[in-house]
Amino acid sequence: MNVSAKRPAKARAKPAAKLSLSKRLQRGDLLAEACPSRDVLKHVTSRWGVLILMALELQPLRFAELRRTVQGVSERMLAQTLQWLEGDGLVLRTVHELVPPHVEYRLTPLGREAAKRVRGLADWIELNLSKVQAFQAGRETERAQQRVAKRGSQVHRLK
Repeated sequence: MNVSAKRPAKARAKPAAKLSLSKRLQRGDLLAEACPSRDVLKHVTSRWGVLILMALELQPLRFAELRRTVQGVSERMLAQTLQWLEGDGLVLRTVHELVPPHVEYRLTPLGREAAKRVRGLADWIELNLSKVQAFQAGRETERAQQRVAKRGSQVHRLK
């Protein structure tokens, strides 16, 4: 008997192709080329997007504090990424009327949820970094050996 036939009808997920267009657009379909969810994916999973979400997960920060926390980000990329995340409803920018103006960035409830998700990915990367680096080193060694073998097998002809 088919395993999916054993599950109640509610438990079986409808394939994306069988969902109505309006339902697919409400949920998003990252595999579809024209889906607007791809822009959100780009903003959230960009290198700076992930790091900014993680930094703001701990506490609200001013621009300069955020730049010090997310080491290596340029002012331009920080400003651009904050604008993307603010436009997606993940970051709230608050201007306090002081002299000089005091601008603070904090996560929205949706941003906290996104930060939690990317934190899981970041934790996995940090926990498995040694395995990834070992694989990369082994692959580079293999490529170097292939280059040496290729050079050794070439026949040199005198003119």
